[in-house]
Amino acid sequence: MTSPTLRERIRRRLVDETGRIAKQAPFTIALCYPSPYRVGMSSLGFQRIYRALMEAPGLACERAFLDDECEGDAARQAEHPVTYESLRPVEELPVLAFSVAYELEIAGVVRMLRAANIPPRRADRDARHPLVIAGGPLTFSNPLPLAAIVDAIVVGEAESRTVAVTLAVAQAGSRGAQLDAIAQIAHVFVPTHHATLPGVGAEDDAVLPAYSAIRTPHAELSDMFLIETERGCSRGCAYCVMRRSTNGGMRIVPADRVLEAIPRDARRVGLVGAAVSDHPAIVSIVSALADRGCEVGLSSLRPDRLANTEDFVAALARAGYRTLTTAMDGTSERVRATLDRRARPKHLVRCAELAREHGMDRLKLYLMVGTPGETDADIDECVALTTELSRIVPLALGIAPFCPKRNTPLDGAPFAGIRAVDARLERLRRGLRGRAEMRATSSRWAWVEYVLAQGGEAEGLAVIDAVEADGSFRAYERAFASVRSKPSRSLMAPSGLL
Repeated sequence: MTSPTLRERIRRRLVDETGRIAKQAPFTIALCYPSPYRVGMSSLGFQRIYRALMEAPGLACERAFLDDECEGDAARQAEHPVTYESLRPVEELPVLAFSVAYELEIAGVVRMLRAANIPPRRADRDARHPLVIAGGPLTFSNPLPLAAIVDAIVVGEAESRTVAVTLAVAQAGSRGAQLDAIAQIAHVFVPTHHATLPGVGAEDDAVLPAYSAIRTPHAELSDMFLIETERGCSRGCAYCVMRRSTNGGMRIVPADRVLEAIPRDARRVGLVGAAVSDHPAIVSIVSALADRGCEVGLSSLRPDRLANTEDFVAALARAGYRTLTTAMDGTSERVRATLDRRARPKHLVRCAELAREHGMDRLKLYLMVGTPGETDADIDECVALTTELSRIVPLALGIAPFCPKRNTPLDGAPFAGIRAVDARLERLRRGLRGRAEMRATSSRWAWVEYVLAQGGEAEGLAVIDAVEADGSFRAYERAFASVRSKPSRSLMAPSGLL
């Protein structure tokens, strides 16, 4: 039996959507997400830009996503992307606006452009092609690889700036005039006009909170209404682009404004932000939603807050939590100190005890391996602490290789090396066998992410070459090796620093 076509999948999904905005406008653009529908519709940023464009006078947008069948098959040719609202091929619209979450989604941008018969290299496009614009979480760190692909980048928070850029394009004449116009907008980077990236832009607090426009059972966060409780973060974690120095630190949305914005028919609610558990009224927000009968999810739970805030875990249990999820971050106390993290063993032990006391199935911890200066002794300390926690409650670990980002204190730190990361993961597996479930992301693809996180336009062109080969890791390895302006020897060697 053959799989449904892209158009058939779109028609089925549209039937199940709640909250879609019906609008026709003089100037309509394609709002694109370079991952499958289920991922894009779980992105609060993507949903917020959709709502901003649909609420702007004279403007509208139609959504498009990377073909679902591409997931897990880097060599597969994506189906020709069409919009969900009208099934139009995306290249028929004057602007393609991409929301890009992280470095590996740059390949999704390339795949969607190629599938639409739009040259992915910016220099190969002309007035016959739509303008290609990018924004999203990636722009808070290093969007420069995108500059080889897109015509403009909206850097940082983008609700009003996306509308301003779209209006400027609509009102300008030629392609040159359009680029001239948007190059004048603050925090918008136009590669043909600017030599350096602008700073990360912040929106006025009056636009807060962002919240979902559309709910769908086909999203990763099925039928969940997403809303931010705060924006930014007051903490100074050395690896994080949302640390206290970004956009003025943490901006709190009052509890009553959060609760008023959540529809009464919403049964699943996701509270979103870089530091949701640091909201001063988070327990009362969760409790109020539990009283409504809502299942509640939080995007970030800090172990010191969970351990030290009375009734927090009890409120989460009432709101449907079966797995208490928080972060260990580093493999040892010494490593956590270098990362400027507040989690202490006593906090993690208390979290495990609270998860057990409130009838939760397990405790899940996120951590990184391969941080600067990490040794086998740090891995062994992690094994010892994790073993202690597993005696209290069933335990799961989600592990990612450390990838230093721009706009953080650890910018420029080396990647530990594929072999070194794999060796540390294997040491953890041996030490924890039978004690904890352990899932780790690929060290190879973490290296690809690292090269892009520290790279520029040359690395963006290399992504195009890799995708046009077969999209495999080896294709990326060859493409990055061919980059002439290499940032550093250690950057380009996937097995470096072993």
